[in-house]
Amino acid sequence: MKGASLKVEHLSKIYPDGTVALRDVSFEVAPGQFVVIIGLSGSGKSTLMRCINRLIEPTSGKVYIDDIDITALSVAEMRRLRRSIGMIFQQFNLVKRSSVLTNVLSGRLGYLPPWWSLINHFPRDEVDRAMANLRRVGIPEKARTRADQLSGGQQQRVGIARALMQEPRLILADEPVASLDPATSHSVLRYLEELNKKDGITVLCALHFLSLARRYGSRILALKAGQLVYQGVPADIDERRFKEIYGEDAVEVEIT
Repeated sequence: MKGASLKVEHLSKIYPDGTVALRDVSFEVAPGQFVVIIGLSGSGKSTLMRCINRLIEPTSGKVYIDDIDITALSVAEMRRLRRSIGMIFQQFNLVKRSSVLTNVLSGRLGYLPPWWSLINHFPRDEVDRAMANLRRVGIPEKARTRADQLSGGQQQRVGIARALMQEPRLILADEPVASLDPATSHSVLRYLEELNKKDGITVLCALHFLSLARRYGSRILALKAGQLVYQGVPADIDERRFKEIYGEDAVEVEIT
């Protein structure tokens, strides 16, 4: 599988209350890259992620996925394109009272008639696909367990398996480890790293800690107050650049 390319041109987002969340952001991501976005809370990371797949409509600018201008697509066209964009959320976004298997199968709804989900009936080949993806993230034995009975790390693995059901060429991971402990954070990020390296899926991942960004990202983008203030390789972020991104009083914390 070849990953998707991504190009963001002069993207801005101003919310109705006047909050400027993004200011003239431009960058490109080559197919198969693992790019990490860093920045303080409120820097615009989540808004950027949601503008890329149009969960939030940008105020101005353009987003291209494989040279398709997604900002020009109709609602129906965007729905079809989202099949190839996996989204992994900070708060997991699972249906807590449903089983793990049902949650994973929901990632296939872009390909299936919607009434199948209403009666919770899916074809055998889709169930087999879901079980294969649960095996891939190491929790096939949890298939019949309710989602709210899982640990945070297990829930995020369900989120990854659900994204895999879309057969994505691009994964957008919005602070996927923000609510997890350090050991579990590495466990989840290693699954994303495997999808990137073995499957060639392009990954754009928002992270809070620079130490994690250095470990997993082949390239780093940094946002501050909605503006892109750095893009380059992890090794080039020295103490001066760190303070430019996180503030003069910030102290780098290692996640081991």
